[in-house]
Amino acid sequence: MPAVHDRGGWPTDDPIDREEHEWADWERQTQSLRTVLDRKGFMNVDELRRGIESIGPAEYEAITYFERWSASIETIVIEKGLLTSEEIDERAKALRDRWGYPS
Repeated sequence: MPAVHDRGGWPTDDPIDREEHEWADWERQTQSLRTVLDRKGFMNVDELRRGIESIGPAEYEAITYFERWSASIETIVIEKGLLTSEEIDERAKALRDRWGYPS
């Protein structure tokens, strides 16, 4: 049985959304973070994919492309002991407070 991320080739009558969209700053930052982690040898694209594929079906369906990347990156840096979940939460809160974003 294919998993939720195995969509290639599934028949559907739904049209493909080919609209371009302007990348949000956080999407660019997520792309940049993935690139830095890869170039520094902390994470590769296969690990990113494994992290994405480990997201449960309900969450996978509810989040965007770059939110999946972000969730995968968080999982990997925690698994590798680069940061703890608490450190990530603290840094995210500090950034939200600094930039005035809601929690």
